[in-house]
Amino acid sequence: MIGGGEENVTEIVINDEAHDFSSLLSSFERDFLVRNNGDQVKIETLKGKKLALYFSASWCGPCRRFTPTLIEVYNELSSKGDFEVIFVSGYEDEESFKGYFSKMPWLAIPFSDSETRDRLDELFQVRGIPHCVILDEDGKVVSDNGVEIIQEYGIEVYPFTQQKIKDLKDQEEAARKNQSLRSILVSRSRDFVISSDGKKVPVSELEGKTVGLYFSLFSYQACDDFTPKLDEVYEKLKAKGENFEIVLIPLEEDEESFNQGFKSLHWFALPVKDKSCQKLARYFELATLPTLVIIGPDGKTLQSNVAEAIDEHGVLAYPFTPERFTELAEVEKAKQEAQTLESILVSGDQDFVIGKDGVKIPVTDLVGKNILLYFSAHWCPQCRAFLPKLMDAYHKIKAKDDAFEVIFISYDWDQASFDEFFSGMPWLALPFGDPRKASLSRTFKVCGIPLLVAIGPSGKTVTKEARDIIMIHGADAYPFTDERLKEIEAEIEELAKGWPEKLKHKLHEEHELVLARRRVYNCDGCDEEGHVWSYYCDKCNFDLHPKCALKEDKGANDDSKEEENPHEGWNCDGEICVKV
Repeated sequence: MIGGGEENVTEIVINDEAHDFSSLLSSFERDFLVRNNGDQVKIETLKGKKLALYFSASWCGPCRRFTPTLIEVYNELSSKGDFEVIFVSGYEDEESFKGYFSKMPWLAIPFSDSETRDRLDELFQVRGIPHCVILDEDGKVVSDNGVEIIQEYGIEVYPFTQQKIKDLKDQEEAARKNQSLRSILVSRSRDFVISSDGKKVPVSELEGKTVGLYFSLFSYQACDDFTPKLDEVYEKLKAKGENFEIVLIPLEEDEESFNQGFKSLHWFALPVKDKSCQKLARYFELATLPTLVIIGPDGKTLQSNVAEAIDEHGVLAYPFTPERFTELAEVEKAKQEAQTLESILVSGDQDFVIGKDGVKIPVTDLVGKNILLYFSAHWCPQCRAFLPKLMDAYHKIKAKDDAFEVIFISYDWDQASFDEFFSGMPWLALPFGDPRKASLSRTFKVCGIPLLVAIGPSGKTVTKEARDIIMIHGADAYPFTDERLKEIEAEIEELAKGWPEKLKHKLHEEHELVLARRRVYNCDGCDEEGHVWSYYCDKCNFDLHPKCALKEDKGANDDSKEEENPHEGWNCDGEICVKV
């Protein structure tokens, strides 16, 4: 059994084969299942019941998160008397099995019967856990993605049939078409939200207002950074008398953490661990945190996420209408057109960057140069891997043009990490913890590192894709303008003129190799890194440098012994073969 991966199955898999419960769950020496108190339950008593075979283990994080949900559904269905769960353990030691099973209210295959557990793994093709296979009263599989459907619908999905799931999906679609604030926030057991002082506020009091649904996790750094900004915007809008409210959708599992974070805020929230929280996360297809969904006064979704807009524009983003976002886009465009190096790097008294030993370099000394802003961190493996390539390009460019500089903007956690990483760099940096990092991150929408932004002599942005450009073309791409990239593209096309479009090679006789554009690859012939052109087999993901693909061995074909001239009419030097 392979662990640690949640299912991502979107279709219900049905098998018409009817499994006899006794044959399925028993062994030659055993005709019973066990409870966590040691009691034995005869398998024959399961006749006429629906069964869920639950493949799980507590060392698997997704299993630990799903088990409480399954327990809740199981307890709600227990009064019906026609549903049972069977725990199929993924443990290798009995002590861990007992510890995890002690929290479960259902039955289990005994730990000692590893043969039956292995057989069930194989029979139901369990490739990851948690995994839940649901059988009907006749032993037929009605779903092998029980984890997903129970997470999504909870007890509502009972009796787990295709028809029931179709009905729920149809209801969901109808709810989308007729969406209202009530349909979003009210559940069968709750028609209120809560304030930070614990008061219950009816959802009806929010109807007719613009409402922001704030999906957040207090323990997540990005949310921790954004929440105070959102609270500030909220306070300003309320002071102006705007009809705007925020409802926090907490994704916490720890109630204490939620209470600690929520008590200082001025808006509303759903109760922590409320079933609607995860349901709404799926309904709005939550993809990132923080997310602020805007619901208009009519109860319809106005914007799917305005967190970035608030981060950049603050209160100016209100009322979050398409018209306002068009206005903001025009403002942003004008700002970009007026951008200078000083406008992005100078803030009050902070008008410098630093060199080695903390020497302050005025930003004015850099005006008129080509600048690369290097967003990076020592803890980031991709950043450490890219650094040697950037340093190589830096030295080559500086040797030809001194009007060039790189500025390191650190995402390190502490001063020591910054100092260690910066000590190996030959360029400049913003001081560690400098507040200009936040504004630069917003300006260039830094969503991941390493990021390399090229700024031209005028101070305007040339490209945010400088990292990819250097990875492929190195220093040759300088100054990273569209004009230079077009020149390189023409050189690349010229380089391949006359090369065969396809060829067979002894290193890969299974398939023909096709001349293809490949960003960066590792040559399967010489084991060196290659760029741009490759003779490639997409079936096998096999790459050959042109120099390797076009080279012939000594004695091949015409028995030529001139290794230095490997192919008549071609000159192979370095990483490419050029037609003479």
